[in-house]
Amino acid sequence: MANERTLVHVTHEVVGKIGGIGAVLQGFFTCNSYLETVDRSIIVGPLFTTEGPASERLGANSEVLYSSMDGLVNTGYAPAFQKLEDSYNVGIVYGRRTFTDKQTGIKSSPEVLLIDVTHTDKGITNGFKRRLFEEFGIRSDLYENLWEYEQYVRLAPAAIAALRAICAVKDSTTVVAHEFMGMPTALAAILEPTSDFKTVFYAHEVATMRRIVETHPGHDTMFYNVIKQAHESRLYVNEVFGEQHSYFKHALVEASRYCDSICAVGDYVVEELRFLAPEFEVVDIDIVYNGVPAYQITACEKLQSKQKLQVYCEKLLGYKPDFIFTHVTRLVQSKGLWRDLRVLYKIEEEFRTQGKTGVLLVLSTETCPRHSRDIHNMESAYNWPVAHREGWPDLSGGEANFYTAVQEFNTRSRNIKIIFINQFGFAPSSCGKRMPKDMEFMDIRRGSDVEFGQSIYEPFGIAQLEALTFGGICVFSSVCGCAGFLRDVARGEKVTNVIVADYTDLGGRAYGDIEDLVKIDRLVRDQIEESVSEKVAMQICSRLPKSESEIESLIQAGYSLAKDMSWDVVVKSYLLGSLQKAQHKQHTDSVYINA
Repeated sequence: MANERTLVHVTHEVVGKIGGIGAVLQGFFTCNSYLETVDRSIIVGPLFTTEGPASERLGANSEVLYSSMDGLVNTGYAPAFQKLEDSYNVGIVYGRRTFTDKQTGIKSSPEVLLIDVTHTDKGITNGFKRRLFEEFGIRSDLYENLWEYEQYVRLAPAAIAALRAICAVKDSTTVVAHEFMGMPTALAAILEPTSDFKTVFYAHEVATMRRIVETHPGHDTMFYNVIKQAHESRLYVNEVFGEQHSYFKHALVEASRYCDSICAVGDYVVEELRFLAPEFEVVDIDIVYNGVPAYQITACEKLQSKQKLQVYCEKLLGYKPDFIFTHVTRLVQSKGLWRDLRVLYKIEEEFRTQGKTGVLLVLSTETCPRHSRDIHNMESAYNWPVAHREGWPDLSGGEANFYTAVQEFNTRSRNIKIIFINQFGFAPSSCGKRMPKDMEFMDIRRGSDVEFGQSIYEPFGIAQLEALTFGGICVFSSVCGCAGFLRDVARGEKVTNVIVADYTDLGGRAYGDIEDLVKIDRLVRDQIEESVSEKVAMQICSRLPKSESEIESLIQAGYSLAKDMSWDVVVKSYLLGSLQKAQHKQHTDSVYINA
């Protein structure tokens, strides 16, 4: 590449980690191999709120150098910013945000650009929309009433202008569009006449496919059997599941074929992209897995964390469980939480015969963090988090639905109970007075015997593997992208620390054609889940450690795998090659060169 390699990351997760994109950025910016290769990193996104003090505009651990709405000017870029604001009728916040890996001490402070697009000049926006249609076939008139679409289209022209203002419009600059949110800016970069920008679509998922999997009653059981048959028959999503262009995310993701390269976080993401349209059959798509944390601990350290979890369970339930099961996740349908309960029903039957006990700690919520005052009030009033009540500050609608299933399980089960902690964080300050005073979030990772993650749609699944380095047994679905990374690292060797649940296995059921596969419904899926969950339960029971020496073996095996799945490995073995390929792409005057 050129002397100064610049990466511009366009995303909605600029000021804080919300999901997978934030985890990827955290991994990159605290990874030596990335920092040694990339000279300049810039994160760009829309400004979501003008409320609060200037010091908090860029989130925690940040320094705001310029903010038009706060009259803050502490950068030489100010004159260029002010001219841009007048021309585009936008507001700009610029500065740096520091990312730190607390375990390794590695830190970096990439530049951050937030743009307030609330009142963007309509002429500029409409002109860009016209180009989107003429060059890429995107009909903004179908979606401009949706702010989730509109704000990222408005962002794009102003973002390119802002990059010019900070001297980042160069041939050595690569614009990385993280998901559909970044695609308008990537397309604006392709259209930019003053620079030969390189563009990369970073596919953390394929939104079209996520929607199909989540809304169809057959979920992954249906979908991944259909997509396999579709590839063999050279059929694509619009032919199998109907026209998708009314969905704005589909239109933007489909336009990713115009980028110089696509990075997909898992094997199935590649297959899903190929399923979008025939044009994707010839597009450069490289697998760039997500990194997994790799920290080495001793059996003693693991047992200390487990002891804290056991003491916490004893205070809540009145007994100290032999085994701790965990699931740390977002409370959304794609995470397949009901599958955990199916597996636990089977494990509980086995535990009765063995005289063993267990507790599943589900750390998940679909709302903002509860105030510690509210947590303490719920603790004293009705024994939260063992018991819950509907309504704020406790259960939201989705949480109430899940808690109903938890109540049923706890009523039927004697040897295993579930504690549903619908709160962000895992420490006394956020989870109440009955939690050990020295408890910290990493204790739920270090002390877990089994971490669940049997998702119906999971492009990668970092969370599923976070317990791996600490000797936890990780249970996830075969459709999770991390299964491919593990396969690459294990090289065919048996992995005791991991159990892959294949809910796409039709168990010998015969289907004549793709139309029959599409009709796989909940009844069929339930039957398959019942069979698979029993197999998973028996595997878990046979692998749970029975001694400290077995715990030590799991820790050593888990760490050995995790260190070969680190962010350094990801960047060196997967990311840099894809970026290099994009940089060497030769462009012509036509944006259709990649079509």
